[in-house]
Amino acid sequence: MLQALGFSTQPQMENIGGTPFLTFECPTMDTETLRPLSTLSSVYLWAQREGEALLPFQRPVGRYLAEDMAEVLKYKGKTNAAFTALLLNLARSQSGFFREKRPLTVLDPMCGKGTTLYCALAQGMHGVGLDRDRKDLKEAMDFVHRSLQNQRVKHSLQQGSRSVPKGPAVPEAVYTLADTREHYQAGDTRSLRFLLGDTRQVGALLRKTPVELLVADLPYGVQHAPEDGGRPESFETLLRKALPAWREAVRPGGAMALSFNAYTLSKSRLSGWAQEAGWLPVLEPPLDDLEHYVEQAVNRDVLVCRRP
Repeated sequence: MLQALGFSTQPQMENIGGTPFLTFECPTMDTETLRPLSTLSSVYLWAQREGEALLPFQRPVGRYLAEDMAEVLKYKGKTNAAFTALLLNLARSQSGFFREKRPLTVLDPMCGKGTTLYCALAQGMHGVGLDRDRKDLKEAMDFVHRSLQNQRVKHSLQQGSRSVPKGPAVPEAVYTLADTREHYQAGDTRSLRFLLGDTRQVGALLRKTPVELLVADLPYGVQHAPEDGGRPESFETLLRKALPAWREAVRPGGAMALSFNAYTLSKSRLSGWAQEAGWLPVLEPPLDDLEHYVEQAVNRDVLVCRRP
C-alpha cells in the first residue's frame, strides 16, 4: 500500500515500550495518505514518532458498518475476517483505483456465506457475491437481514433474476443500505448483491456492471467436485474455466487477490492459469512471499493479479 502511494520506504518491526509497532518513514502523512492506510486490518493506532513520544493521528475515516458483522456468522471453512480485509487491501493496492474516493465494488465469485462481502461493507464498498449453494446463500441473506435490523441500518431488499445467454435466469437479491438515515434518503447508499449460479457465468452476468476488485478464498481441499453436464469435474478444471470469466467481470485496471492452500495447489500453477486467462500476476516483492501456516493440512498462500 505504501508503494501504491508512491513511497519507497520499507516498513520495519520495532518494539516501543514493550509493544510491537510497524514503523516507517515518509515525507508526509496527510489525510489523503492516511485515508487508504486506515483500512489496514491490523491498525489499532496511528502515531507520529518524535523522540520517545508518540503523537496519535486522528483516523480520517471510520468503518462504514460495524466490523463485527464479518466475525459474528460462524461456519466450517470460514476465512478469518482480518485476513479477508488483507486480501481486499492487496487487490485494491494493485489496482488502478487505489486513490479513488468513490466506493469501489468487490466481487467474490465463490462467496459461500459472505465474509468477503461483509468486510467490503465495513470499508464502505459495494459487494457482489455469487455461489451455487442455495443453502449457503439463504443463510447469508438471513444473517444480513438480522444484522441490519439489529444495527438499525436503513435498508431495502429487491429480489429478481438476471438472464444469461444459453442458460436459465440466475436468481438475484439486492440489499440497498446506508450508514445513516440521512445518507439513505439522499441516495448515498451501498449495495450488497447475492447471485445464485455457477461461477463460470459471472462474466456474462456482470458484463454491463463490471467490478473493480475480485477477492476469493479458494476451497482448500480437492473434495469439492462440481458437476458439469452430470459428469464429475475436478476443481482444477473448474478453476481454469472460471478464470477467464472472472477477468470478464472485472474492469480494465482492476485487480484480483486469491488465497489458496499451497499443499493442494501451487502458486506457479495458479499464476500460469491466470496468465493463460489474460491476468497479469504480480510476483515481485513483497507479494511474492505471502505463504503462511494455518493448520496441519493448510499452508495458505496468496496470488495477486492485475486486470489489463
